[in-house]
Amino acid sequence: MSSVVVTQPAGGEAVRAPRSNLVLAAMVFAVAMTFIDQTIVAIAIPSLQRNLSISTTGSQWIINAYLLALAALFAFGGKLGDMLGRRRMVIVGVTGFAIASACCGFTPKGSAAEAWIIAFRVLQGATAALMFPAAVGIVAAAFPQSERGRAMAVFFGISGGLTAIGPIAGGYLTQWTWRSIFWINVPVALIALLLIWRSKLPEEKHPNRLDYRGAVLITGGMGLTVLGLQQSSVWGWSSHTTWACIAAGIVLTAAFIGWELRTPDPLLRLDIFRNRAFALDNLALGLMSIAFVPFFFFASVYVQLSLHETATHAGLYLLYFFLGYVVASQIGGRILDRRGARPALVLGSAVGAVGFYLLAGRLTDLSLGRQAIYIALAGAGVGLMLTPASTDAVNRAARASYSEVTGITQTARNLGASLGLAVLGTILVSRNTANITGALVKGGVPTATAHRLAASFGYDQTRSGAHEPASLLHGIQLAFAHSTQTVFYIMAAVMAATFLVSVRWYPRGRAEETSAAEAASATNAAAVLARPREQLAPDYVNQSGHR
Repeated sequence: MSSVVVTQPAGGEAVRAPRSNLVLAAMVFAVAMTFIDQTIVAIAIPSLQRNLSISTTGSQWIINAYLLALAALFAFGGKLGDMLGRRRMVIVGVTGFAIASACCGFTPKGSAAEAWIIAFRVLQGATAALMFPAAVGIVAAAFPQSERGRAMAVFFGISGGLTAIGPIAGGYLTQWTWRSIFWINVPVALIALLLIWRSKLPEEKHPNRLDYRGAVLITGGMGLTVLGLQQSSVWGWSSHTTWACIAAGIVLTAAFIGWELRTPDPLLRLDIFRNRAFALDNLALGLMSIAFVPFFFFASVYVQLSLHETATHAGLYLLYFFLGYVVASQIGGRILDRRGARPALVLGSAVGAVGFYLLAGRLTDLSLGRQAIYIALAGAGVGLMLTPASTDAVNRAARASYSEVTGITQTARNLGASLGLAVLGTILVSRNTANITGALVKGGVPTATAHRLAASFGYDQTRSGAHEPASLLHGIQLAFAHSTQTVFYIMAAVMAATFLVSVRWYPRGRAEETSAAEAASATNAAAVLARPREQLAPDYVNQSGHR
């Protein structure tokens, strides 16, 4: 399809297309698969292991490979969306994700099974990284800035809420066959492609030279950093391999920043971080993700171990969180449209801090009914923040960079989530060993034996421990609740820190009131950078003062 230039009136407002709501629906279906797959696969791992004879390490990589590819390629995928066309990248991403999902479902039995499914999980993550930034850019371009917060609230509210569907759907689908959790993506992809075709979405390209060196540096930097954080629970924090991966990732990321500031055709225009609000949007998203994404894992394990419920009930536990999240996300979007991101970030981080704190205090009650309101309150805090911070970051960019900026914000979120899972997971294991040792000793087990059993404690043991004395089993359940309580208190502290940052440093006002001049400058710079190299130097020097 030929490139279409979408004009903007003065002030940077996009003209709302008559099919904007259809575009929004198409993009929600497009990204739905990626959100569901973040949680649905974990539920099927036991069945998958039994049927395919996959090792414990292989099972971990079925989950980690997807997340690693996603984190490593988000920034690169965002840039490609702006350069080659967002519509094209969404179609490529949806199609590729569906094909990779089908191939995961057709994993053959035998020695090739482990390598097969891990390889196609990598492809799922890679195609999701191409799709998601482009989808956000399409939604942002389809609505004027005055309505964008509400539209993005629907986008993030529905797509984020689908994460909670994963454990519930996975519980039912695996009763038929574990392969169905991958095949379910195919009809969703077909619906997305049909809606994209019906929406008659024009292609909008902003051609530029691709910064291959920058792409390699940021992919390697993000990939190695996230790999080190992911594997810290397996290799240990004392492992040289863990720290070598993290250190190498940091070095490559630093090299990427240095290169991007020097090259005239950067993969990411890092000058946008000079905008204080944009930088704080990403900081808030990173801090929030330390609590947001890890909550899924820790809450799911807590329900199955401490509450002694099934994986399906764990999905219902998460559903309370997302009820608060979805409702508050709509409120946050409206606050953004009327008053800017600061009030939503301040209110959301405060509500989240209170919610996680009160929830932590109730974990030892071992009763879902007594926790439900606090679960929803914690979700509401996250919902109030996520849409305004993500949308405000897009609002502060030139139209030509919507997908690129989304790649940046998603990278910040992935780093925060990886850091949260690694550090909080380590704390949980440490506290668990101490707490379960104490519970076993109290139940009459010798100290040395208790410590050895606690150190080898696995996440499936209390559900298979019906033969243990009721008092001892209850003690272990309570000990794990105390361990999770520590983690949730830390989540509350992270949200409180986000509140302090938002109150102290985040600027007041809406994006167009605080950065209209910067947005215009960025648009001009994008137009200049798109010119042939022989025409570049004079204008670029005139605008920036340096080459």
